[in-house]
Amino acid sequence: MPKPPAGVVVPWAALLILLLATFGLAYLPLGAGNLVVALAIATAKGLIVAAVFMKLAGRPSLRWVFAGAGLFWVAFLFGLSMTDYATRTGWPFAG
Repeated sequence: MPKPPAGVVVPWAALLILLLATFGLAYLPLGAGNLVVALAIATAKGLIVAAVFMKLAGRPSLRWVFAGAGLFWVAFLFGLSMTDYATRTGWPFAG
């Protein structure tokens, strides 16, 4: 069986460690700090995936344009969803 490249093994191990950290965080009573730590872990995971597996690390290229467009689109859809959620009245239905 061939060995996987070292450039993939280290990020994979880091993602597994962050997964275990997320799992362990579920059992820690940090109050509002749980959200902050969970978002920090999720951001780290996203950066690892983007840098290594999407190959965004390195000099700017057309990949950055498409990754930025994807992030813009997700932010746009999230913003529209939050606008809809914020302007609803009578939800959840209480009658």
